[in-house]
Amino acid sequence: MATSAPGAAPPSTGQPATTNLRVYSTLSRSKEPFEPIAPGKVGIYLCGPTVYKPSHIGHLVGPVIFDVVKRYLTYSGYQVTWVVNITDIDDKLIHEAAKRGIGVPELAREMTADYMTNLAALGIDTIDHFPRATDNIPEIVDFIQALIDKGFAYAAAGDVYFDVAKDSAYGKLSGRDVASMQGEGGEMADRKHSVADFALWKGAKPGEPSWDSPWGPGRPGWHIECSAMSRRLLGETFDIHGGGLDLMFPHHENEIAQSECCHGQPQAKYWMHNGLMQAVDEVGKVGGRNTRASAAGSVDAAGEQAAQEAGKMGKSKGASPFRDLLKTFSPETIRLFILSSHYRSPIYFSDARIGEAAKSLETFYRFFQRYERVTGRSYYQVPARNQRGSEVASTGDTLKSVAERRERFLEAMDDDFNTGAAVAELFELVRALNRLVDERHLEDPGKKDAAALATLDEGVAVLRELASLLNLFQQPVVSAAAAGANDELVAGLMGLVIELRADARAAKNFAVADKIRNKLAELKITLADRPGGTDWTIG
Repeated sequence: MATSAPGAAPPSTGQPATTNLRVYSTLSRSKEPFEPIAPGKVGIYLCGPTVYKPSHIGHLVGPVIFDVVKRYLTYSGYQVTWVVNITDIDDKLIHEAAKRGIGVPELAREMTADYMTNLAALGIDTIDHFPRATDNIPEIVDFIQALIDKGFAYAAAGDVYFDVAKDSAYGKLSGRDVASMQGEGGEMADRKHSVADFALWKGAKPGEPSWDSPWGPGRPGWHIECSAMSRRLLGETFDIHGGGLDLMFPHHENEIAQSECCHGQPQAKYWMHNGLMQAVDEVGKVGGRNTRASAAGSVDAAGEQAAQEAGKMGKSKGASPFRDLLKTFSPETIRLFILSSHYRSPIYFSDARIGEAAKSLETFYRFFQRYERVTGRSYYQVPARNQRGSEVASTGDTLKSVAERRERFLEAMDDDFNTGAAVAELFELVRALNRLVDERHLEDPGKKDAAALATLDEGVAVLRELASLLNLFQQPVVSAAAAGANDELVAGLMGLVIELRADARAAKNFAVADKIRNKLAELKITLADRPGGTDWTIG
């Protein structure tokens, strides 16, 4: 059985399996059959952060989603190249650097390192290229010059602007009316042919970082950076362009205008926009039968505008640095929280909601412990299939259920990467395997049913296969027993507490026994009673 390294995307065979994969493209407002431009190969560009402040959870939503997209496409046999850009020159960086009294490059390096640390914490190690805007100035200048030569852009007093009136298709992505949605043109309106025109190059102001160009010293506009970097790494036309719903207008609209006027062909075949993370106070159940599995509705201009007006994470209490969130919740909990919704749906953030995801993970962690007790082997060492084509034996009720759960998982992922529905199938799969252990009494030392154990192993291999596509359960959960293996005091104290609780239960003093369990739970220590004793874990 082929295996893959924990946390890494499975190796591609270069021969895509036959699938019914459909992708919702914001441009067509419909689900389309997934047919890459070059057979067997996929290019993905995801708009990355403007690195002027520490990243928050909203900045990590897109990377988590597209990490899964790449893993699933690779599992299905495609060779995938994934690019995430870093915007390291922008008005926001200039203002923040001045506020802190440091240089823009120093600020950009600091915040880029913060972003990379957070990606690593979430296990996002499948990105192939991280182009920085400042490393691509020659390509950007060449791109702007080409637009000028073709008559789509014009220079004005050191600036260069895209002439929106020359692009008859402008607005096709967002569906917005240009005249009513572009405002009054900003402080440089007197230099523009129209208030709708946007900057490709900004002439340098005193004290600002600048680069030489045919139009004088200056720096690139935000939109042209992505057009130039995506072309350099993925070509004039590539398969998938992703980003948050708030980027649809003006950023992605302007990217399309620049790229397609320059090249005379589509910039990207599929435009995928993830819903924004918004702050709420209400609690919602995730996991199990109540996992939010339904797909989002069509993304249109009104929905995109409403999402922005509702407020994204950058303007909410959830915009605290991501590293602070990691002090409370594990990376695996945060991944599950994000993936329990369809990527086009908004994600409603609150500590309580993430806490629900943490509780739901215990279903899996308890099963992993149970599997090790039954077999003497760690779940995390079970080889996982990494290619889609293999089938699952379906002899017996349990394996029929396992095969059905696997098929439904793959169907969900084929339906526009519906991770919410896929997560729900993982819970159903664990329920089927727990039922097998119960019905065959596999935890009873005297019950060593070889056929049932083989079925359990097969089911766990499927669980590993599917969970790895979501990059879940790749490393052992930190248990108190493991964390305290070299701490005899902690182990001794917990042994004493468990013994006292057992004595209380034997004396039918359930109030004391419950108080011990509840107080430990407040300390994030979970007790698990089983026939052979009581286990405890932290987290």
